[in-house]
Amino acid sequence: MNNEKFLEVMQHEGPVTIVTINAYPASLVNTWISYVKLDLDSDVLYIPAAGMHSIEQDFQTDATVILTVGTKEVLGTQGPGAGFHIYGQGSFIESGQIFDEMKEKFPWIRKVLQIKVDKIEQKI
Repeated sequence: MNNEKFLEVMQHEGPVTIVTINAYPASLVNTWISYVKLDLDSDVLYIPAAGMHSIEQDFQTDATVILTVGTKEVLGTQGPGAGFHIYGQGSFIESGQIFDEMKEKFPWIRKVLQIKVDKIEQKI
């Protein structure tokens, strides 16, 4: 996750879309970049989850996810706007230090979505 352009995108606001790619039909939820906590040492993203029940249900059979992130505030490959696909494995946590930190910042959450990042690919 030490891609400089990706880290620059993550400093700006924009949508984050989370897709369970192997579910049928695929589940899809959205959040905001500013809600995502990055752990650069372990290549993990933490995302507060108020709902995300469909994603959680899909993880019972396959925890593979793709996330899309982007912002028009960063220069991309073709001009203004940069975006990425993030590939990884997801799980939900509901206790522990990370959960407590996220719950303090976002009191409306029920769990935290944890994504172990396998690959980041710039798309635009």
